[in-house]
Amino acid sequence: MSYSIIAAIGKNRELGKDNNLIWRLPNDLKFFREVTNGKTIIMGRKTFYSLPKMLPNRKHVVISSSNNFNSEVKVYNNLEELLEDYKDSNEELFVIGGGSIYKLFIDIADNLYLTEIDAECSTASVYFPEFDKNNYEKIVLKENEDDGIKYKHVLYKKLK
Repeated sequence: MSYSIIAAIGKNRELGKDNNLIWRLPNDLKFFREVTNGKTIIMGRKTFYSLPKMLPNRKHVVISSSNNFNSEVKVYNNLEELLEDYKDSNEELFVIGGGSIYKLFIDIADNLYLTEIDAECSTASVYFPEFDKNNYEKIVLKENEDDGIKYKHVLYKKLK
């Protein structure tokens, strides 16, 4: 089993503001869709409720103390339960947010798929956790631009 994180972050690790994305980047949303298609996606309650709808062709897993979700969503009340349930799985599981869920997985994840946005947002309310880039191999997958905003899709693979 492997855990991967996928996130879009600004120059100062900005993630979101008021439970929304800061930047709307169509090519980044396409990248997210391609990378997570057919996969299990793990998120917190606020991230789940921020989605426009259930994302097609993905299994939704939510870590929350609340169990108030539809039957298509698998809910775990804590990280340990989730890790135990998936310990024998061979699939790549994707952590899609938010900030506190990224923090839970930052030391567990084998891969970080980060969209590094060449912009800042001084009013961000949620930030991606710090991590030591020296512990990863950095692979630039693609450089892109939407609406004058430049960004890179970068894969950080944890060194064994």
